[in-house]
Amino acid sequence: MEIHGKVFKYGNDVDTDVIIPARYLNDSSESALASHCMEDIDADFVKKVKKGDVIVAGDNFGCGSSREHAPLAIKASGISLVIAKSFARIFYRNAINIGLPILECPEAVAAIKAGDGVKADLSSGVIYNLTTGGKFSAQPFPDFIQEIINDGGLLANLAKKGN
Repeated sequence: MEIHGKVFKYGNDVDTDVIIPARYLNDSSESALASHCMEDIDADFVKKVKKGDVIVAGDNFGCGSSREHAPLAIKASGISLVIAKSFARIFYRNAINIGLPILECPEAVAAIKAGDGVKADLSSGVIYNLTTGGKFSAQPFPDFIQEIINDGGLLANLAKKGN
């Protein structure tokens, strides 16, 4: 699977309360979550994000609570991929569970700037900065996890298999 998008860039320790503030958790619909995604760190995010765009961030992205709302809000906002130096473990697993592609690649994070165009091949883990011509390698997921992501998440994957 190949992804193309414009980059929104954030720093270290972007926590789940910044991704989707707790005050909006009384409505768990995807559209409601998406309408408030990242607003406490980037007030214009929901106005600027377009389907297919990419988030690039530093260390420990998605730290904080274990709520699945955070990756769901990101995916529902139109973001097609999150590239970070590292992810909080529960966010990492929740992202896979809901079918949000993520890649860990410190070199790409260091070189990619906000607004750059990015292309990523999830099957190989290769990330291209279309703005500067840079090329970076992330560890791709094994085939069974790529299948979960391609199917739209774990529940969709299980339903497809008849489980």
